[in-house]
Amino acid sequence: MKENDQQEKHFAEFFAGIGLMRMGLANAGWNIVFANDIDEDKQRMYCDNFGDSDEFILGDIHKLEASDIPDIALATASFPCNDLSLAGARKGLEGSQSSAFWGFVDILHKMGARRRPQLVLLENVTGFLTSNDGEDFKDALLALNRQGYAVDTFIIDAGHFVPQSRQRLFVIGQKTRGTAQLNDSPKFYESDTRPPALADFILWHPEINWRIRQLPPLPVLKRRLDDILENLSPNSPIWWSRERCDYLFNQMSPKHRAIADNMIEGRQTTYGTVFRRVRNNKSMAELRTDGIAGCLRTPRGGSGRQILFAAGKGRFAVRLLTPRECARLMGADDFILKVPLNQALFGFGDAVCVPVIEWIARNYLNPLWEEQFAVAPKPYELATPVHYVLHEPGKRIKSNRA
Repeated sequence: MKENDQQEKHFAEFFAGIGLMRMGLANAGWNIVFANDIDEDKQRMYCDNFGDSDEFILGDIHKLEASDIPDIALATASFPCNDLSLAGARKGLEGSQSSAFWGFVDILHKMGARRRPQLVLLENVTGFLTSNDGEDFKDALLALNRQGYAVDTFIIDAGHFVPQSRQRLFVIGQKTRGTAQLNDSPKFYESDTRPPALADFILWHPEINWRIRQLPPLPVLKRRLDDILENLSPNSPIWWSRERCDYLFNQMSPKHRAIADNMIEGRQTTYGTVFRRVRNNKSMAELRTDGIAGCLRTPRGGSGRQILFAAGKGRFAVRLLTPRECARLMGADDFILKVPLNQALFGFGDAVCVPVIEWIARNYLNPLWEEQFAVAPKPYELATPVHYVLHEPGKRIKSNRA
């Protein structure tokens, strides 16, 4: 490996899906050199958008070799959430899907200390924090520690960037030989990106080598649900039949039906989204009208399909969100779409939100990269390292709070 091989903004995207991690990082100046996923349908969407390229290797991460991975500065892993999600069976990191995380750790191990990337970025559902009473999250962070990474963690809701409620848990690891001393003051680490449960987890686990970094405030959402909707003809075949609309309406609770009635009686057409959920062994239609869509999900069993409810001027109409609208809700407005509806819903339901990743890159990864590699780092008033003490031979840096 050449001396400057890891000094370029090159990254490998594990569990690449349809490539939205790549889109977010590319917007912040990072270059993809390797991608891997096991799902052929997602690879097809990836290639439809980015074109056929040699960097995408289709296959099981457990079968990858270190020699398959080019020299990189960053490795990302949005590993399967099925066994960590509150909506799943909660089998944790030993489950058949989420255990793929250990394949990622194995790749880092096999790359060796010299070739291992300087930075690691993990993304998953917030259920990761509480899976197996927090033991899975602790085990994952300690596994990164053993590979030489100090870790940081935070939660971001995509609703700060796009009109979709989508909380996700992120972990960043950076290679270091130092260890950190936590500030044990109550609520010290709490912020809009580290809610109390996450801040408490940090304080309760001093055995983990942390490297906590201050982040700037999250942006205020500027787009609403109606901003991302396609302008479809009332005669479009994707609008549901009256019989099907009435069936959905009758699945609403009295509270939600009252909200729907108010929308129908309005002078202007307004929009909401509907999810079907099982309540007391009965399928119910729950209406959301705050201008924010619910979290996009994969349509396993049909329950993850998000429904648009349009009402006003004495009438209402119902349809599913379109693939283009789903792309916009993920911040991938111009994603090239050539696949059927269900395949698109699976692709976007499992993906990351593009502007969230770009924000993380600009406010965290890029400053870290410049601190380590840039000849003349740019000053960053925000996202500066705080709250830790490095213990290195002959050197001690005192902790300061910004």
